[in-house]
Amino acid sequence: MQLEERNQSSGVTFILLGFSEYADLQVPLFLVFITIYMVTVLGNLGMIVIIRVNPKLHTPMYFFLSHLSFVDFCYSTTVTPKLLENLVVEDRTISFTGCIMQFSFVCIFAVAETFMLAVMAYDRYVAVCNPLLYTVVMSPKLCASLVAGPYMWGIVCFLTHTYFLLTLSFCGSNILKNFICELSVIISVSCSDSSIIQVFSFAFAIFDEVSSLGIILTTYVLIFVTILRMPSAGGRQKAFSTCASHLTTITIFHGTVLFLYCVPNSKNSWLIVKVGSVFYAVIIPMLNPLIYSLRNKDVKESVRKLMNHPTQFIEHFNP
Repeated sequence: MQLEERNQSSGVTFILLGFSEYADLQVPLFLVFITIYMVTVLGNLGMIVIIRVNPKLHTPMYFFLSHLSFVDFCYSTTVTPKLLENLVVEDRTISFTGCIMQFSFVCIFAVAETFMLAVMAYDRYVAVCNPLLYTVVMSPKLCASLVAGPYMWGIVCFLTHTYFLLTLSFCGSNILKNFICELSVIISVSCSDSSIIQVFSFAFAIFDEVSSLGIILTTYVLIFVTILRMPSAGGRQKAFSTCASHLTTITIFHGTVLFLYCVPNSKNSWLIVKVGSVFYAVIIPMLNPLIYSLRNKDVKESVRKLMNHPTQFIEHFNP
């Protein structure tokens, strides 16, 4: 029976409702989202390139930042092109396989970003609380392991959720009330008993959010205690400035996630989820490189040098 349902599901076609109910806003929304996507691509790929070409930025902090940029680029590229397509074409369908693939990549990169931010918090903790041992503690081997962890856990989450999604059957309306194949909207149109997958999904979401926030809050409590104990105001300001960009990023990211978890069950809930999803999947990947580039002196200096001496950039790739 399970195999039969799985075979039936493979032939299902979904319709991504997106923003189709706002006919007059299709073109303005397309222009807004394509602008955001271009900034996202240039910002995140630019950040990766700048970190790669500048030896001064070959440190654990920027190593983690380059992976955060990679995750943001992949996440946005998984979501935004389909969103843009659905704003300009009449046919807003997506196959079951395509929907599952989109969900899979979204799951991997969303989970990876959640724990990448926790890894970056630990990096800041070592830098502020144990500066003399920073290069010893944050060895290349440990950095590689800390980066691999979020990706591996994202794959575990996606495999688990995908297994349960493949057991669902669909026999009614296949209109997804979002612009993205997100777990809750896929489950909402299934005619199978989805209680098990909802329990697993809730358990994974709670574990991811509580564990990542637990790491972040613990490290920052220790960081603030250390900063307050510093004798000089200049030392305190310098220590805090190294954490400011990361604090801004995690506040926006986890604030959005917690907001989506607290959406009430009402007629307007799908609209709120849709708006939250736009912020989570489209806007945040654009904001992260801007936050780090605008607030980070080393990154701004690297950008300025790259703009003033572009030949150095060319020579790096053509030695």
